[in-house]
Amino acid sequence: MKLENQVDKSMDVSSLVVPVGGIGTYPTMIERTTALDWLTATIAHEWTHNWLDSRPLGLNYDTSPAIRTMNETTADIVGGEVGNALLKRYYPEVAAQYSMQVQAASLSASPALAGFDFRAEMHTTRVHVDELLAAGKITEAETYMEQRRQVFWDNGYPIRKLNQAYFAFYGAYADVPGGAAGEDPVGPAVRALRAQSSSLAAFLKTIAQMSTFQQLQDALAH
Repeated sequence: MKLENQVDKSMDVSSLVVPVGGIGTYPTMIERTTALDWLTATIAHEWTHNWLDSRPLGLNYDTSPAIRTMNETTADIVGGEVGNALLKRYYPEVAAQYSMQVQAASLSASPALAGFDFRAEMHTTRVHVDELLAAGKITEAETYMEQRRQVFWDNGYPIRKLNQAYFAFYGAYADVPGGAAGEDPVGPAVRALRAQSSSLAAFLKTIAQMSTFQQLQDALAH
């Protein structure tokens, strides 16, 4: 918190320090865990970054928020599919158990049953924040984000800090609809490319050669 406050004041920005589960170093660094489903997906995610690093998409990671989102969403898609395939092949019992847990979680997260849908609520929050910021209402946006943070906290999601930095970080991981990405069109475009690709390998080879969001849009238009 002290570091965040110093950065906010000295650089006039919105900052957030968050824990990370993995880092795409060589070799990758992954948090120790016994959750095989998370572990396999995270390892595949980070090694996807390593593979992209020598190709246009990875080389241009920091050139724009759109390219970062393309990178992270691609890594999430590959991580999810490769991790799931690895579990099914080498740990079929764990894969079956994980599948049942996902189905149970999906049911328990249903607004009709639980009354609070995290992804839907976070999506609504991001959209309204973007509207306020677009109108230049920064103070109102910050007040609204704090009010919403308390709502999430009261519903079992202990978010320490909800600000523009939160959305900038978590919004880049857009492999699933809704959530912190809001109405950002980049994530849906990456998912659309995967859907129209003949295989995961074809998808990865295609998007790896892109260095702008426009190239992704052009690929979807063909």
